[in-house]
Amino acid sequence: MQLDFHQIDAFADRPFGGNPAMVYRLDAWLPDDLMQRIAAEHNLAETAFVKKEGTVWRIRWFTPKTEVPLCGHATLAAAHVLFHVYGEPGETLEFISRSGTLRVHKEDDGLLALDFPSMVPSEIGSFPELERALGVSPVDVLGADKLLVLLESEEAVRNCKPDFAALARLRWPGIIITARGERYDFVSRFFAPGIGVNEDSVTGSAHCCLIPYWSRRLAKRMLRAYQCSPRGGELWCRFDGERVSIAGHTRRIASGQLLLD
Repeated sequence: MQLDFHQIDAFADRPFGGNPAMVYRLDAWLPDDLMQRIAAEHNLAETAFVKKEGTVWRIRWFTPKTEVPLCGHATLAAAHVLFHVYGEPGETLEFISRSGTLRVHKEDDGLLALDFPSMVPSEIGSFPELERALGVSPVDVLGADKLLVLLESEEAVRNCKPDFAALARLRWPGIIITARGERYDFVSRFFAPGIGVNEDSVTGSAHCCLIPYWSRRLAKRMLRAYQCSPRGGELWCRFDGERVSIAGHTRRIASGQLLLD
């Protein structure tokens, strides 16, 4: 069996920036354990598998260790592959996922925009295990599906050197650190060692709670964001109440075949 794959740098307008994701367009679903082994073989933060079901696409995402319920950059990557490699018509793609219906729209300047659910975080307060794991004292701590940790400055976000083993022992599947930006409305980093990703390069799903948080804090509906991981990535964000829009550039950097015979 041979399977075509395409590697996309999402939230990047040049090679080796943003967040890389592998994408497979399937004619029939593979066994779950095989998809997991394929993701482990590629060893990227996420590998996306998509299959046409009627007029929509079903999408699933795997880290090297586990399947996850929502992933932004790999959905953006999948849309790039369907639009630009396989020539899907129209301006919008609809995906069915474990997190409900997701859409990706074409926008101006070559941007693709995710239409994702909004997840408003609520106050939970700091706790000693978190401070020790991050090595820094938070200004505030909130929670949604992920932990959102406000730090005092962009410099504090960039200089944070977490203890990944300690973060993995926390009950949260992902930890976002964020602060007001110097050139952007806000900056962030994202850690998920518990699911096999110490630091994710650019995390669309983290912005499901970052956008409503900073929109209300800054009293702005339109926001520019930067995830200041070593690779880094820019995001154009909009708060729409129960939904958020997260847009970015995409770049295909590799295509090939996985040989399973």
